[in-house]
Amino acid sequence: MTRIIQTDADVVEGMEALCGLCPRMAGAYALTGPLPLRRKPDGFAELLSAIISQQVSVASANAIWSRMQDAGLTAPAPVLEAGEEGLRAAGLSRQKIRYAQELARAGIDFDALRTAPSDKVIQTLTAVPGIGTWTAEIYAMFSLGHADVFAHGDLALQEAARVLYDLPERPKERAMRDIASAWSPWRSVAARLLWAYYRVAKQREGIR
Repeated sequence: MTRIIQTDADVVEGMEALCGLCPRMAGAYALTGPLPLRRKPDGFAELLSAIISQQVSVASANAIWSRMQDAGLTAPAPVLEAGEEGLRAAGLSRQKIRYAQELARAGIDFDALRTAPSDKVIQTLTAVPGIGTWTAEIYAMFSLGHADVFAHGDLALQEAARVLYDLPERPKERAMRDIASAWSPWRSVAARLLWAYYRVAKQREGIR
């Protein structure tokens, strides 16, 4: 059964387990302090917002998403009814218009995803053009609260692991999967720690 992180207490429980497992994790936690819950909504709008945010600045993404909300384009039917012209008017590029329409046509059962295992969630979401593995993992982690998901291709997580474990180079995705396997069943809490630790390490070492 998939463990769900619902409260700050769940994050603390996971972090205590990780600290008992790894002294370096405990040391990192001492530097970062309490970790954020970071739960987000789930559903079509959350994924559409994630697609819109790809490869643009936060300010641009926020502006486009605000126009989408104002136009009522946050559900499958309105997105399809708007057509290319309506989506372009909201600020979407040609590629993102295609991705938005593909997501709207995908017919994802978001209620069913709430009880699906992580692998099934990621498989379902990545079948939609425009949704990559990272986006699917982040959705499982924060929108669904899965406790044992990790974004193995995330550069900040890889760099944080390099610094924390004194590795000679930043671990690539396959190596990161091997490292993260030791943190099961709390890999999403380990991710929260490493993101927080990355910010600390950047300040200390000038990491870009």
